[in-house]
Amino acid sequence: MATDLSKYRNIGIFAHVDAGKTTTTERILKLTGKVHRTGEVHDGEATTDFMEQEQERGITIQSAATSCFWDDHRFNIIDTPGHVDFTVEVYRSLKVLDGGVGVFCASGGVEPQSETNWRYANESAVARVIFINKMDRVGADFLGVVGQIKTILAAKPLIMVLPIGCETELKGIVDLITRKAWVWDDSGLPENYEVQDVPADMVEQVEEYRAELIETAVEQDDDLMEAYLEGEEPSFEDLKRCIRKGTIALDFFPTYCGSAFKNKGIQNVLNGVVDYLPSPTEVPPQPEVDEEGTETGEFAIVTPDAPLRALAFKIMDDKYGALTFTRIYSGKISKGDTILNTFTGKTERIGRLVEMHADERIELDSAQAGDIVALVGLKNVQTGHTLCDKAHPATLEPMVFPEPVISIAVTPIDKVNAEKMGIAIGKMVKEDPTFLVETDEETGETILKGMGELHLDIKVDILKRTHGVEVTVGAPQVAYRESITKTIKDSYTHKKQSGGSGQYGKIDYTIEPGEVGTGFLFESKVVGGNVPKEFFPAVEKGFRTSMVAGVLAGYPMEDVKVTLTDGGCHAVDSSAVAFEIAAKAAYRASIPKAGPQILEPIMKLDVFTPELNVGDVIGDLNRRRGMIQSQDTTPTGVRVKAEASLSEMFGYIGDLRTMTSGRGQFSMEFSHYAPCPRNISEKVIKEAAERNAR
Repeated sequence: MATDLSKYRNIGIFAHVDAGKTTTTERILKLTGKVHRTGEVHDGEATTDFMEQEQERGITIQSAATSCFWDDHRFNIIDTPGHVDFTVEVYRSLKVLDGGVGVFCASGGVEPQSETNWRYANESAVARVIFINKMDRVGADFLGVVGQIKTILAAKPLIMVLPIGCETELKGIVDLITRKAWVWDDSGLPENYEVQDVPADMVEQVEEYRAELIETAVEQDDDLMEAYLEGEEPSFEDLKRCIRKGTIALDFFPTYCGSAFKNKGIQNVLNGVVDYLPSPTEVPPQPEVDEEGTETGEFAIVTPDAPLRALAFKIMDDKYGALTFTRIYSGKISKGDTILNTFTGKTERIGRLVEMHADERIELDSAQAGDIVALVGLKNVQTGHTLCDKAHPATLEPMVFPEPVISIAVTPIDKVNAEKMGIAIGKMVKEDPTFLVETDEETGETILKGMGELHLDIKVDILKRTHGVEVTVGAPQVAYRESITKTIKDSYTHKKQSGGSGQYGKIDYTIEPGEVGTGFLFESKVVGGNVPKEFFPAVEKGFRTSMVAGVLAGYPMEDVKVTLTDGGCHAVDSSAVAFEIAAKAAYRASIPKAGPQILEPIMKLDVFTPELNVGDVIGDLNRRRGMIQSQDTTPTGVRVKAEASLSEMFGYIGDLRTMTSGRGQFSMEFSHYAPCPRNISEKVIKEAAERNAR
């Protein structure tokens, strides 16, 4: 039975911490008949927040996938986390969504994380509707937030509704298209509303904003625009068609308001999702790429009749085994099918197919293009892998994840815990691509790497509680890098003679600082065959493998360019191995002469503080070697944007809360690497020497 894909909506709900995403998702599930008793976030009972850590902290960590129905349309909803350390969850969810609902707080406005999420959504070209939530809160200001969306996000909100009253007086909303007021009673039940005429004191305002709405919408259709300028108003159908066209083209974002907590205004958002957000067939199809990641010009066309193309976007481990959340772009998939993972080149058999409703599951026999389902029993699939028909292999554009910037050492308290820890960490790494684990060769310690303090804090918490592993945790470590400041020309000869055939390789080379962000570059300018071509890769390999450890403190080298200019070889004794050894020795001999330096990760900071404490906050950031970039006054306080070294930011959340009596908030994300001041460099080098001495 073919499904009507025009009735599908794959949407994500994303916003800043505490703007009310999860509460909004809860209300949607209640209204669509999926949940009979609504869970509250502040009671730790939300349906989609089913991890203990989520319930305790009142934040969403994992994106939870849920399906439900509204007005004979099927919604696949992903509730994403708002906290900056988990933006990877937002990023990978956006990759597989066709549309989104951006939730903003009516009193908090556009907060730091909403900006990051909005930027990701723009990069992924995801159409969105906007829901300005918490209109019942003190300080709620619908038009104020609309203004912020224009100035801070540089987006064009299209006002679809106006609030009737606000704060404790919020009664409902006026739908501008139909000129009807939706008024809810005080029972708090979403279904208890009446559709009435516009309140007399709002008629003028409604007409003003309605005219604005129509003028923006008819820009999508020249004929309607001409007719409108001649005084002919478009029909509801034409108006909706224009708004849909402009929303899918990202020209504007239909904007709604209400209170998810008080159950007011949610139906209108759901209608907006159906009316204006794209179905799977209305978004540009996913490009296919070759092994190098270059687009082939082929696309995964959204139809059940094409060969299978699906993207695994999230791995989650639960009591039933590993669940692989998968978005099917084309073709169909059935229980028992054997599919190909193009990343590993291996085939996998699908044991079971399930549709998720938060942490419950409904067994399916098959699924098809447009669906988001969880596959059970896949062994070697990781986030970003493409699953496809083995007779017609293809790879979809993979996801790119940021590098972790902070690490901690964890040690299990005994042998039993050591075994449990190995298994648990293996599962956790599969689930989160920004969480990396390695073993320190010298000390034997397990090093966990992540995106921030909170990120690692939660990981240790999951280790302890979800997996029952007891560990001791070391102090956080910064991921430093090394680089060079000078260009040097040098030469190195490797020769070894000890009976039988010897080893000989001579290289002349230039080592110079590379452009920022280029990593390691190698070029050969040898002409005339002094170093035969077949040895170039060996020279490159020798330098490249040496770059993992700098000469000052053993941190990886960044942004170095090596040019092979000349050299010499021996007819019998020269080999690839000899030239590789020559390059490794050349690295050790020459880098110390090239002005090596330590680089430290610089973080982009966004700090929110009440006006009263702004002096203290800025003074504190200056003490932490922070560079203040801007400060903007918002209706509720001041936002300070700054850059600071990660090493100075440990424990910042506690200090900020103390300075602002608990009202301050901040978010931090990696920006770039920059040279360390001398006193810090010396400290880093000394610590490295002590570690090696141990």
